[in-house]
Amino acid sequence: MITYKVHFIRHGMTQGNLEGKYIGSTDLPVCPEGYRQLDDLKAHYEYPKVEAVYSSPMLRCRQTADFLYPNAMLTVVEDLREWNFGDFEGKTMEELKDDPDYLDWIASSMKSTPPGGESSKEFAARLQLAIGAIFLAVLRVNPLSAYYYLLIRPFRTFSSIGEMS
Repeated sequence: MITYKVHFIRHGMTQGNLEGKYIGSTDLPVCPEGYRQLDDLKAHYEYPKVEAVYSSPMLRCRQTADFLYPNAMLTVVEDLREWNFGDFEGKTMEELKDDPDYLDWIASSMKSTPPGGESSKEFAARLQLAIGAIFLAVLRVNPLSAYYYLLIRPFRTFSSIGEMS
């Protein structure tokens, strides 16, 4: 039996993360604190050895991949990008606390669609197709060998995958 191991690693922290903002489609870089945290983790934790890294196109994800895996083959997968929060982008919960659309979105467990954004179903379906395409590409490259692969994308919303079926 052939075994493929896939690791999911969250990108380094951004200034938007530090400020508690929704930054799904906002393309922020890893901030200095984020690099310090990545460096600290790298010093205390052995990241898995991989032959290829698949990343969201978001700058923070590509920077994290380059920082952790400078010698690995990096493939950017457009559909691994973060959830588009639409009108909520760049805002904090505090800024949105009186917005009726935001309150509806939260009350629906984020199943409704943010104005100008994408629904959780659209997001999950996009991720499912992207991950499926990655696995097909891996099998085409070398179907008889076990590889270690890494997907770097904003990890916070990856829990939505459970809603894909």
